[in-house]
Amino acid sequence: MRAEISIKNTKSKFLDKVEELSEQNIYACYQCGKCSAGCPSISEMDISPSEIIRLVQLGGEEEVLNSKTIWVCASCFTCVTRCPKGVDVAKIMEALRQITLRKNVDYVNPLSIPRETLSQVPQIALVSALRKFSG
Repeated sequence: MRAEISIKNTKSKFLDKVEELSEQNIYACYQCGKCSAGCPSISEMDISPSEIIRLVQLGGEEEVLNSKTIWVCASCFTCVTRCPKGVDVAKIMEALRQITLRKNVDYVNPLSIPRETLSQVPQIALVSALRKFSG
């Protein structure tokens, strides 16, 4: 017997939280792939934007939150302008980053950054890294 995939079976607290934070209807995405096809950062992603949306739809919380894709997304809105259903993938990626950050896990320790690196990296890059990668 095959498991039936339906909104009733896949509705989860994770999906509800993503929809709440992003103010997007995750089920509006019908997997056309235009978001992934136009993404300028796709070569650096481990999971494409359309696959991220599908995993959220199916409740794949751990895989989504552990992917580097949510951090690589530059929120350039190319995906948003190409989506025929008006799904704001950039807002969804931001919601996923927020969910991760709210777990209070620090991925960057400012004290462990070598002085040489601090003198060579633009300050805005450091600020951005600390905002994105520290809880």
